Amino acid sequence: MNVTRLRALRGPNLWSRYTAIEATVQCAPQELDLHRLPGFDVRLRQRFPELGMLPEPTASGVVSMAHALEITALALQTHAGCPVSFSRTIAAPEPGVFQVVVEYTVEEVGRLAFDEALALLQAARDDQPYDTAAAINRLRELDEDLRLGPSTGAIVEAAVARGIPYRRLTSGSLVQFGWGSKQRRIQAAECDTTSAIAEDIAQDKELTKKLLHTAGVPVPLGRPVTDAEDAWRAAQAIGTPVVVKPRDGHQGKGVTVNIQTREQVVAAYEVACRYSSEVLVERYLPGIDFRLLVVGRKLVAAARRDPPLVVGDGVHTVRQLVEAVNADPRRGDGHATPLTRIRLDEIAIDRLAQQGLTPDDVPPLGMRVVLRNNANLSTGGTATDVTDEVHPLVAQRAIAAAVTVGLDVCGVDVVCQNVVEPLEVQNGGIVEVNAAPGLRMHLSPSFGKGRNVGEAIIDHMFAPGEDGRIPLIAVTGTNGKTTTVRLTAHLLRQHGWRVGFTDTNGVYVNGRQIDSGDCSGPRSARRVLAHPDVDAAVLETARGGILREGLAFDRSQVAVVTNIGSGDHLGLNYITTIEDLSVLKRVVVQNVAPGGTAVLNAADPHCVAMADFCPGQITYFGPAAHHPVIATHRALGKRVVFVEDGHIVAAEGGWQVRLPLEGIPLTDGGRLAFQVDNAMAAIAAAWAVGVSWEAIARGLETFTADAATVPGRFNRFSYRGATVVADYGHNPDAIAALCQAAESTPAGKRVVVISAAGDRRDQDIVEQTRLIGRVFDEAVLFEDACQRGRADGEVIALLEQGLQGAPKTRWHTAIRGEFAAIDAALERLQPGDWCLILVDQVDEALAHIARRVAEAAAVSA
Repeated sequence: MNVTRLRALRGPNLWSRYTAIEATVQCAPQELDLHRLPGFDVRLRQRFPELGMLPEPTASGVVSMAHALEITALALQTHAGCPVSFSRTIAAPEPGVFQVVVEYTVEEVGRLAFDEALALLQAARDDQPYDTAAAINRLRELDEDLRLGPSTGAIVEAAVARGIPYRRLTSGSLVQFGWGSKQRRIQAAECDTTSAIAEDIAQDKELTKKLLHTAGVPVPLGRPVTDAEDAWRAAQAIGTPVVVKPRDGHQGKGVTVNIQTREQVVAAYEVACRYSSEVLVERYLPGIDFRLLVVGRKLVAAARRDPPLVVGDGVHTVRQLVEAVNADPRRGDGHATPLTRIRLDEIAIDRLAQQGLTPDDVPPLGMRVVLRNNANLSTGGTATDVTDEVHPLVAQRAIAAAVTVGLDVCGVDVVCQNVVEPLEVQNGGIVEVNAAPGLRMHLSPSFGKGRNVGEAIIDHMFAPGEDGRIPLIAVTGTNGKTTTVRLTAHLLRQHGWRVGFTDTNGVYVNGRQIDSGDCSGPRSARRVLAHPDVDAAVLETARGGILREGLAFDRSQVAVVTNIGSGDHLGLNYITTIEDLSVLKRVVVQNVAPGGTAVLNAADPHCVAMADFCPGQITYFGPAAHHPVIATHRALGKRVVFVEDGHIVAAEGGWQVRLPLEGIPLTDGGRLAFQVDNAMAAIAAAWAVGVSWEAIARGLETFTADAATVPGRFNRFSYRGATVVADYGHNPDAIAALCQAAESTPAGKRVVVISAAGDRRDQDIVEQTRLIGRVFDEAVLFEDACQRGRADGEVIALLEQGLQGAPKTRWHTAIRGEFAAIDAALERLQPGDWCLILVDQVDEALAHIARRVAEAAAVSA
């Protein structure tokens, strides 16, 4: 089995809403039916007993190696702890070729799962050894390294529960919530509203203590020290026991508590120096270590933290007891698990020595053997939820500490005997204030109730009812997408929104182009959704991007399908029929928000068939009020847009608004039927997102189809008294619409300049000139450098084939080069003629035509 292509689908896609790896595989003849590989199933299960059942036989009654790859890649991830469940194998039109789709939650893990599955199947086929347990462990380790940590993950889960979209911006903990101007960001448990000054203060323990003391918050006294001897002098002045810690420590690293002797202070100073060049010595507060979590001036959780310890049984050594505790599946390395493994390092050995023990001693039955002075979870400690026990005055002190430092998400470390009494009553105090606090102890405490602190942080970032979404309109179809995108964006701008849009010409934000080229895919869409100056987004969503990566968004407020017609790009990427193309384009309709709208072409049966798959409402646009789809939908009180008596009419129930076609320059007073369709689609989309009718009417009146506004979309020029139209039409449906426009315009003679992309089917290229031959008197055929896999002259031959027996075309020629072809056609024009130039290199060709027009104007002047 050979994998010919493997790609990550990072959003809703042709197969599902899940992120997935899609692999195209070529199976050898004997691999098309696993029954032709004697003993394969037995050998596979010997190497992977937990695999489960192979898929049911296909309609032909066989199970291929591709199907085995599917379930193996899924099962490897499942046993590595990844929450995946979707997979599918689809036979391609080519014999022996399959598309294997397997869900992933972390892309790199999904890719590795495919590699491991291939190696495992190869080993089973060839009866070679394979260590499946090691492969699963590699997947598990990679997943733990790359997936979001518990703190960030909890916040993301809370956002998803509220319908807030998110995007991970780095391989670390930087996450964006929402889109455009409504976006917010977190870094672990730190919000984008946390100031750098507040974070700096929190890292400076001495400064924090001074500020809290000034604000009347109880804190232990102390001072910074310069060396070990100075640390001992400070301890003597303060009075032992003391705490020695780094001035800008983090997660309790380098902190030693409850020490009294000179030797202990010196040793603690050396440990603290490893984490900071400045060290503090402060009074030790006897009591229990508590962590209080403050979010947005509210106490949302509290936990009692106990240091890592084991309890003697009179039989096992300390080392053995630690190993037994670390066997708890909740314990692991790092922060991926609820608890951390206890380490028998030099700090633990020193703490044991204080208790008269070594790691190899056997403590007596019932003895509590403490292995750390501090109670951080990162060192193997445990946490007990005490949120419901916190006295209001204790909560007030914690909130005051967070506010004094300036942290909106703050972990406040308190040492006291309990939290049911005020701190002053029991001589307790706040010993530390932490930015970006860890949330593990509150999410999954060792004992007690877990608290949904991720939800508290999301509620702090987004007000009730807000989901961080901006109006998002996705536009797809065969023809008219770019014009519809640009007109829709123009209408939204009239509403006062800063609009970002993508199309085949570039990426635009608030009237400024920030990228060029074909930008109708998901990468460009993500650029718009990430831009902070975008209040609304209109995204051209082409077939290639959906196939390549899936959608750039989880759902849209509006999905527009302009048309399907006879399709385009058929025969590429296994999209071979109109039905295949319709299913692919339907992805945008399937992923409309439940309260959103799909805008569909009522005159296109393939578009109408998509309505059943839309989770939201439907708005149809069509040629007339009496069209069956329009009439039925309108009778049900649903939204429709149609043409009647020289107006575009938008109606819902008994209400309607009428917009005169004479006031819509794009449509040439209604004479350009395909532009009328584009206008209706844009009107319906703007209506769906709440643009006012005054803004819609103003936008329609001020939008023109010139080369600056919609390059390559029916751009008109005047050349020596003749009319020249440049358009990017490149499939039979587009050519038919342009021919209709040509026939509706009086002309002396009609001339066309045409080529075709080499990656179209032969019949599509022939059909284009067959249509041309019915309307145009003269044709200039051309080939350029981009043949897309075809030999020189092959495209010209197919174009000439379409002109054979043409009822209208009486002259044609073939020319090498687009610009030479344009010049040849212009030279044949007389006043009153009408010329259609089907441009290939849009910007360059438009610039060339503009130069020729300017030169002609200069000569005539």
